[in-house]
Amino acid sequence: MRQAGRKLAGTLVLYFDGASRGNPGPSSYGVWSPAGLKDARTLGSTTNNVAEWRGFLAALDLALQAGARDVEIRADSQLILRQFSGEYRMKAPHLAGFLLEARRKARGIERLRVVHVPREENHEADALANAALDSALDAARVRKVPEGDARR
Repeated sequence: MRQAGRKLAGTLVLYFDGASRGNPGPSSYGVWSPAGLKDARTLGSTTNNVAEWRGFLAALDLALQAGARDVEIRADSQLILRQFSGEYRMKAPHLAGFLLEARRKARGIERLRVVHVPREENHEADALANAALDSALDAARVRKVPEGDARR
């Protein structure tokens, strides 16, 4: 569910969130913008930090695809935003590639701000991430119903 393609004037605001049922466990991310852009993907089994980083990268991708020059990315993940801004060190070697990729993508945006928001203000991105995850988990449950089971 990726949407982009049109050039946007003004500031493009994007929200992202990662979701994981277990840590690690089935995971996904959601990205939402009041401008009408959205994206949600399942990621298989991974950690919540990976899901959050993948959501951030997807938000950057949507901004780049939209041709936005002025972007504000909002999220409730202080860890990801502060690692990106350099306020926190990246301590986990397996996540360092996400930070490098995010910084590379960010260079393609003329003006980029990352803003921490309370969880309550991130409900659309959270809902997209959880809907993607619920859909994937429901599909997996349907595939596991035994042959001849009337609940199919």
